[in-house]
Amino acid sequence: MTFPVLFVCIGNVCRSPFGERLLTHRLDELGIGAGFEVASAGVRAMKGRGMHPESTRTLEARGGSAEGFVARQFTPAIADGAALILAATRDIRSRLLEESPRALRRTFTLTEFVELAEAHRAAGDVQPGKRADSPTLQGDQALHHLVEECSRGRGTLRLEEYDVADPIGRSPATFDAVAELMTDRVSRLSEILRDPI
Repeated sequence: MTFPVLFVCIGNVCRSPFGERLLTHRLDELGIGAGFEVASAGVRAMKGRGMHPESTRTLEARGGSAEGFVARQFTPAIADGAALILAATRDIRSRLLEESPRALRRTFTLTEFVELAEAHRAAGDVQPGKRADSPTLQGDQALHHLVEECSRGRGTLRLEEYDVADPIGRSPATFDAVAELMTDRVSRLSEILRDPI
């Protein structure tokens, strides 16, 4: 079994494919890539297009590859197949939930999920996969449990910024800044997925 993670942005040519390909790279580096299926989509996708050249540049600088990437439109069927959905912004999260309301408990902004998951792990038992108030959870069971706990805890989170801004049409420096932000979030996410509880 694999744990499906879905990144969602608007056009599916900048932020979400960057997240998809960088997380895939990080999970492979950790030796756990085979346990995950990482994908992306856009709520107004530039269907059939490859990754934006500036996003490709910033991804490749971090060891990832855009080779073979093709943008696709977000659909409820795609959402149904994902165990964790990570939107670039709150607005995108709202848009995709209009189409897929059943995905509410599995849908977060990228920053929101990382912050919630780290807080949950910090509050739990020090042993990965074990909490003081629950039996040992392993593999997909632990990951699904973490997503559920983050969904229950989202009302407690107060962040200055939930969103990853859209760099399209902006300067290379803006793409660099977005890539730095996403690299931080995705690197933290990969550690969370390695040791979810």
